Amino acid sequence: MTAAGRASGPEATGGPARTRRAFSPQLGLLVGGLVLLAVVAVLSMGVGARPVPPTEVVRALLDYQGTDDHVIVRDVRLPRSLLAVAVGAALAVAGALIQTLARNPLAEPGILGVTAGAGFAITVGSALGLAVGQAGELGFAVVGSVLAALLVAAVGRRSPLRLVLTGVALTAVLSGVALGMRLMLPDVFDTYRFWSVGSLAAREQAPLALPLTAIVVCLLGALLLSRALNALTLGENVAHTLGAGVGRVRGLALVLITVLCGAATAVAGPILFVGLIVPHLVRKPAAGSVPWLILYTMVLGPVLLLIADIGSRVLLPTGEVPVGIVTAFLGGPMLIWAVRRYGAGSL
Repeated sequence: MTAAGRASGPEATGGPARTRRAFSPQLGLLVGGLVLLAVVAVLSMGVGARPVPPTEVVRALLDYQGTDDHVIVRDVRLPRSLLAVAVGAALAVAGALIQTLARNPLAEPGILGVTAGAGFAITVGSALGLAVGQAGELGFAVVGSVLAALLVAAVGRRSPLRLVLTGVALTAVLSGVALGMRLMLPDVFDTYRFWSVGSLAAREQAPLALPLTAIVVCLLGALLLSRALNALTLGENVAHTLGAGVGRVRGLALVLITVLCGAATAVAGPILFVGLIVPHLVRKPAAGSVPWLILYTMVLGPVLLLIADIGSRVLLPTGEVPVGIVTAFLGGPMLIWAVRRYGAGSL
């Protein structure tokens, strides 16, 4: 075979061999993240008032025998872990989307008031007797998320630090007003008092079909939209050249962000900082690729929330700490680091 013939294979044309070499590190990290997620999920299902060994947890999942340990794992801890996976993925992907859309490393649904807007809207809907059932709660949560996002963007769009300060101020105002409403309306307080801090405890037994379906659909939508967002990060002119409709992409991204945040808040209450921490942890491995950023956050978000949920069960010997408090302790230092690094400008 001639030299030209030998050079005409996949290695010479940049075909499958070069593609495998280029993507194997990122794919390996994704697989490693999935393995880590499985390990943390098994550990999460073994932690509680009645500890269950990891081997017994696996046996309960694969070879159910109806023993006390198996009943606890299958009926209580498995639904709670699935809820943590869904909420963690929703908040982390929403954070990645909003940071990409705003080209702002300090953007995060909780910090920007989106989560507080969802919780406030559901509280108002409950006080009016309109937020009834899954559809009602989810609808009010989405509307509240949209209005909060638009208000914060309008006031603080000129600088990352101003955006954060506006979001923090709006969160404080909405949280305070919502708490006042709950104190004045005992029925609303009895129903929604757990929303003062996000928690996964006792949520796994509630009807979750509609919110979890909305989260799954929006996660798939984020993956489908990620290539267009990848073009958008190159600038509007380049995005138009590549055929991406800038207005349409932004609108779809905003819909995904608000539904993800609204659904997560509807089932778990306001949980802050997940959308800030996770995108920063995976930004370097993603190497500027929005599709890889979305995939990584979709895996690492559940890992972070499951770890926080484990911590919420073991920090106090007499009871559980709401998982929202644990994520706040984790996210506070990350926010300080991000402000010190990015406070003078945006991405």
